[in-house]
Amino acid sequence: MCAVLATAGSLSFLPDDRKTSGSGAVGAVDASRESGSGDGAGPARSVAPTGSPPLGLDAALAVPSPSARHGGNGTASRAPSSSGSPTTPDAAPAGPPLTWSVDDHAWAHGCGHDYVVAKPPAQVPPPPAPQDARTWAATQGAVHGRETLVELSVQGRTDTAVVLTALRVRVTGRSAPASGNAYAMDQGCGGALTPRYFDVDLDKDRPIARAVAGNDVGTPIPAVRMPYRVSATDPEVLLITARTEGCDCRWWLELDWSSQGRTGTVRIDDRGRPFRTSAVAGLPHYEYDTLNRSWRTRSG
Repeated sequence: MCAVLATAGSLSFLPDDRKTSGSGAVGAVDASRESGSGDGAGPARSVAPTGSPPLGLDAALAVPSPSARHGGNGTASRAPSSSGSPTTPDAAPAGPPLTWSVDDHAWAHGCGHDYVVAKPPAQVPPPPAPQDARTWAATQGAVHGRETLVELSVQGRTDTAVVLTALRVRVTGRSAPASGNAYAMDQGCGGALTPRYFDVDLDKDRPIARAVAGNDVGTPIPAVRMPYRVSATDPEVLLITARTEGCDCRWWLELDWSSQGRTGTVRIDDRGRPFRTSAVAGLPHYEYDTLNRSWRTRSG
């Protein structure tokens, strides 16, 4: 009896943090309490069984639940605020609800176009097929001459409608027209295009994309101003013709959209660079003679 009483008396003088058993059960109870109101009070969810490894408060909090790891909807959860009240998870950033593709080497009716190339005719290869225009222009260091035709295809990512509200032009630089010769691509004309047509005068201080009438195999298409509506099953093709008579202009497009209470703007450019269009007035102008397989001076 004396030995038992002596042991009990010695335990009463131990510090509070040494009164836990080797199983760590007290630490597990403290770490597993939660409250629906966020005030820290509430029943314990579980108690570590005797003989399990020690589990202190820091270790318990370091193992998030599956819902905390995945945020419930695939997003990471935010830490609670300093006030102790829970915060809602950050919503995953959403991109534009539309997709687009650009061909800035489109030719009028599939054939009519000029490039400015700083090479003599003997060093310039024959005109390419329209689908090879980008490669041909890149290898020759060619610049669009007098006008650039940008064919912009736009559609929604889902069946939900996306409204295209405005199309703007941003001129980022003007300089003297590029030097060289103008080479005409009037070869292998195809059928007429049937997109929405826009016309841009790059020489104006504040150029705008103005809707103009088009043509579908001889049938006039009236000009239709924005807004347009697109979806995954209802795309639109816009053909923007930007012209200049006196500068080497660098520019891009901005397309405004609206859908389900969201709005935004996408930049349309030449793969991260501005489009480039140069005047051809006063430059030697050549066309290709398919019979003699050589460039000749263009009349008129």
